[in-house]
Parts: sequence; C-alpha cells; structure tokens
Amino acid sequence: MLLRKHLIAGDWVAGADTFPSTPVSGRPSTFPKGDAALIDAACQAAEAAFPAYATTRRDARAAFLDRIADEIDERGADITATAQDETGLPAARLEGERGRTTGQLRLFAKHIRAGDYLDRRHDTALPGRKPLPRPDLRLVQRPVGPVAVFGASNFPLAFSVAGGDTASALAAGCPVVVKGHEAHPGTSDIVAQAIRAAATATGMPDGVFSLVQGGDRAVGSALVTHPLIRAVGFTGSLAGGRALFDLCAGRAEPIPFFGELGSINPMFLLPGALAARGGDIAAGWAGSLTLGAGQFCTNPGIAVVIDEPGVDGFVQAAATALAAVAGQVMLTDGIAAAYRRGRDRVAGIAGVQAQVTSTAAARTATADLFTVSGADWLANPALAEEVFGPLGIVVRAGSAAEMRTIAEGLHGQLTCTLHLDDADGEAAASLLPVLERKAGRILVNGFPTGVEVADAMVHGGPYPATTNFGATSVGTLAIRRWLRPVCYQNVPEALLPADLREA
Repeated sequence: MLLRKHLIAGDWVAGADTFPSTPVSGRPSTFPKGDAALIDAACQAAEAAFPAYATTRRDARAAFLDRIADEIDERGADITATAQDETGLPAARLEGERGRTTGQLRLFAKHIRAGDYLDRRHDTALPGRKPLPRPDLRLVQRPVGPVAVFGASNFPLAFSVAGGDTASALAAGCPVVVKGHEAHPGTSDIVAQAIRAAATATGMPDGVFSLVQGGDRAVGSALVTHPLIRAVGFTGSLAGGRALFDLCAGRAEPIPFFGELGSINPMFLLPGALAARGGDIAAGWAGSLTLGAGQFCTNPGIAVVIDEPGVDGFVQAAATALAAVAGQVMLTDGIAAAYRRGRDRVAGIAGVQAQVTSTAAARTATADLFTVSGADWLANPALAEEVFGPLGIVVRAGSAAEMRTIAEGLHGQLTCTLHLDDADGEAAASLLPVLERKAGRILVNGFPTGVEVADAMVHGGPYPATTNFGATSVGTLAIRRWLRPVCYQNVPEALLPADLREA
C-alpha cells in the first residue's frame, strides 16, 4: 500500500504541496512535494542519529543491510507492478534490477563483516628510537557523517532509494537523506517502507534514513548546501549535476560531490576484428545501444572505425539491426523530448549522414544511426556530447593515426571498448595507454551495458563522466566515498574505536 508521504526520522509526514506522478499506464497519483523545511528536518534527524549509528558494530550494520534486502524482496511483486506503471520498463528488467539492488545490499553486508575496507594500520611506539622517539600510531577509516543521495531516473531501484549510494553509505556508518526522483515516487515509497521496517526490526536510530519526495531544484540545492550534510551521491544530467557540484564547492565548508554526469562510452573497432566479425559486432552493438531504450549510463553511443573496405558492410549491418528494433517507451516525457532534441542537434551538424532515423514520437523512441568522417568529428566537438537514448554514431577515421587522435581528444568516460583480434595487437597497444587515461573501465571484445557489482568494478571516470575520478559508484570500493582516515596517536586502548581495538 502506498503511503504517499515523506519519511522523516521514522515518521511518515505529509507535505504542504503535492505533485502528480506521470505513469505510462493507469491513473496518476498525488505525492507530497519536498521543500526546504522537510530537508532541514531530515538533515537534523540524520545528524542526531550519526553518533550512535557511526559506532554501531559492523555486524549490526550488516544485519540492517541484510534485513533491508529481505524487506525489499518481500515487497517484490508490488515494487515490480508499481515501477512498471511509472517507468514503462518491462517486468523482467525490473525484477533483475531488484535482484541487483538486494545483491548490492548483501554484498556490502558481507564486505563490512570482513572489515578489510577499514584499512587498519598500526605503527607501534619506539620510545628508544634516536634521535627522537616514535609515538604509537593507529589508523582506521571512519564515517564522514550524514550523506545526501539523489535518486536516478533511469534506475528506479539500483541507483535510487536503496541503491548503491545508499547501501554503501549505510554500510560505512553514515545516515542517509534521499531526495526521491519524480519519475517513480510510488516505487520510492514502497522501498522506503522496506528500509523503515528494517531499521525498526534491527533497532537502528530513527534518523538513519529519510526520504523526501520530489521537489524542484531549490529542494536539491537546499539538500547539498545544508551544513549538516557531509557528502553527496548523484546520478543524472551534466547540467544538473554540475550545478549541484558547484554548490557543494561554494559552501563555506566545501564537501565532496560524487556525481555521475554523462558518458558516450566509445568503442574502437580495430581492422582485424572488423574484417573477421564485423557483422557480429554490429548486431551486438545494436542490442547494447537499444537496451532499455538506450537509457543506460554505459550506453555505447560511438563506434570508431578506420575507413577501409568492410566498413560499409558494418554500417549496413548495424543499420539493419537497429531498424528492426521496435519503439520503446522512455522513462519520462522529458527524457523522450530531450532525446529528440539531441537527435535533431546531431543531424544538423555539418558532415553528419543519417543511416537510420526515428519515426516514433511522444514518450516512445526508436533508434537513430549516423555516420561522420573522423575529420568532421574532430572539427565539431558538439558530436561528443551525450544523447541519452538509442542513438549511435559511426566515426570513420582516415587512418590509425587519426583514430588515436580521436581517442586523445575524448573527454572523460565511464567506459572505453576495444574490439580486436590477434592481428590487432600493435594497434591495441598504441590505444590502450590513451584510453586508460580517459575511462574508469576498459573492455575488450564486449559491450559496456551491464555493470557487474563486484570488488574489482569501477563505475566512474574522469570529468565529465564523474566529478571525482578516484571514486566508483558500483562495487565495494564505493564505500570509500563515505569514509575518511583518522590517525590515533598514543590514544589509550579503551578509548579507541571498536574497529581498532579488535584489530
């Protein structure tokens, strides 16, 4: 049952103002709209909860995370039905995303039980060392404080209310305040109920988690500038994320903003691979490009090839595969309209040739495919701007040298992909040092949609893919965003944090 309220410090709170949901099917529902007063109440509650929550034992926090996962699974059918109505995503996709969400929670529970993330270090005292004695020094990672999380439009579960940002922050010992996304408020409502039930069952403080639904940019601004918030996790547009990032940097006491802002995820098809299996690569690219109507942050929007015999066949195979994909409902009317604007912008750039063009309108999208020469790509930086949706561009480089120049000119990316065969070793060796400076994840002979949640995963990259190239929002390393190292010098054993006493 939807409560249609905000969750603040364990209480379900109505709002003074409301907004309607925009479901793909069914009647709209009314939800309370966030405001600065609600943000303040949530942040105050998070700060009040922090001293107790930060000092809970790791096994207790792990039990909390496991219980959240269990509570989400118990509500699985309701979550799937509500999210389908709100987003238009198919049931199988949503059930898979729910599994990823609960899997992340359980992975972080396992991760903090092991304790390796604490990076505990101990330099014992050397009182007799000359010319000066050395004090006893111990280091451990400690939680930073209340964390703000922004729900993402394209992942109503895995990057939203109980997604990776929330899971990793709670694992670290940080209370969380979530600003829910207006695209799926009902889904957010149910997941927040699951988190609240888990907190009650495991005895966590009331302010450990709050959800403020909806609200305009002023609400987001109030959240990231609130003096009790110590760090921010965000997945969204470059414009929106950059505005929030600047607000975080402009605070009297700046705080870290871990924003994922956009990526075109280029693929580089080397000649041997293109000659041997160009048709298979084209079919795989079409599948990856149109997965979920192209609404993935790792959507591979660019394929760079050397303009040699065989390229025309690759382009034709990609066009045929893309033209066969039926129109898909996009997450919101706004996203669909932005996709059409991006498509029209690309189509109007000098040198761009359309191979497949959209025929759908309203909230539905079909694929677009364009080609452009390497010279025209390099002359038009606007081509490197992300178009969020199923749009692909084949860049026909004039030579291997021009392909490398294109790689060198890239902005920061979440992923870069090399398609290669044994004969392409020399060319790949030339490109790899360039690409590893551009992206957080390098793939060979694969497609980047589908991000494994694992210890070694990096879902991040240089700006503008993210605002912090040293962080990841997927995988267990994501917990490091919400921690800071503290050194304890000559501190008596009884006063040390429990995690150091146990070391």
